[in-house]
Amino acid sequence: MPLTRITLRQLEAYAAVAELLNFHAAAERLGLTAQAVSQLVAELEAVLGFRLFDRTTRRVALSSAGRDYLASAETVLRHVRAAESTAADVRHRAAGVVRVGAPMVLAASALPEAVRAYVAGRPKVVVRIHDLPVEGLVEAVASGDVDLAVGPDRPVGDQVQRLPLFDSPWVLWCAGDHPLARRARLHWHDLRDAALVAAGRDHERSVAMMRLGAPEDARIVPVQVVEHISTALGIAAQGQAATLAPAYVQVLARHFGLVMRRVLGPETVRSVGLYQALGRQASPAALGFAEHLQAWLPQWHAGLEAASDR
Repeated sequence: MPLTRITLRQLEAYAAVAELLNFHAAAERLGLTAQAVSQLVAELEAVLGFRLFDRTTRRVALSSAGRDYLASAETVLRHVRAAESTAADVRHRAAGVVRVGAPMVLAASALPEAVRAYVAGRPKVVVRIHDLPVEGLVEAVASGDVDLAVGPDRPVGDQVQRLPLFDSPWVLWCAGDHPLARRARLHWHDLRDAALVAAGRDHERSVAMMRLGAPEDARIVPVQVVEHISTALGIAAQGQAATLAPAYVQVLARHFGLVMRRVLGPETVRSVGLYQALGRQASPAALGFAEHLQAWLPQWHAGLEAASDR
């Protein structure tokens, strides 16, 4: 029997009459005429090859075959209604899985807070955080490994777009008893002879680019490069070295007891953005979370800046 010969409207009419045992009442519930409901039931009986109801002028009752078939029909309708509900959730960004990538500090601090705020009213949305190296953010978005990524400015090419979120200055992080901690503000020449640790090749390049146009003896060159920012901060906490990193890492740096000192003349800024794929349609849930991040992350950063100024 071709499945396409049975329609959902026929099953709806059958289930309504089976529950109410009255064609007129079923028609009223479905917004149809009693004749239309009777026709739908008759069409379904013709397809199935057996009678669903025993009808007289005074009463309607399920036939023996009708009782046997009712559970299957109700199961189909229940699954269809569930599918309609799921489609509505997806359409209205209330359901779905979103994969978002970010470097370690943002993945461990900002994103969990952003996710909690977003899913509070959307319990069917699942946001999975992927901690990625800065160098891998754009490729992860372009390849589809993640739906979105948040992180420092990187070249994007023609497959990924970058939307700016906030700017965070590069600052010096050092122990409270470090000689450089005695100054409220620093200048780049103050760091010329300081032992600096860079976290990851991205940080190494960023630090190396600072003061690139200065005389060779005034350039900033890290004495050590480690893989993770947490390692750089841990080394700085021992007082034998300091590290340069964006101000937003303070959510982690404070745990190490480090102090922040701005470096001026001029101040160097790191731009953080939201990365999305071009030419590939994102899911409604991913689009909704992207809009949330565009509004939420600048506020998060502004709160960090306000806290650091106190």
